Amino acid sequence: MTQATYRLVVDLHIDADEFVRLYSGSATTVVAQARSGLRVQFPAGALRPFVLHNGIHGVFEIVIDEHNKLQSVARIG
Repeated sequence: MTQATYRLVVDLHIDADEFVRLYSGSATTVVAQARSGLRVQFPAGALRPFVLHNGIHGVFEIVIDEHNKLQSVARIG
């Protein structure tokens, strides 16, 4: 039996100060609207590899499994 995965494309624009608040624990999740219109919520720590001096900006693919567990986050644009 194969496990179903769902791929959502989101545009993220989180400035550096906002990400520090997310990552420091005052908020632990990111909520974003996918281009498909669906809302996705995932741990802020998943974005850590993508933080630059000005924050996180770009187009990302969020992959979740059939149990709504985050599988991966990748910058695609």
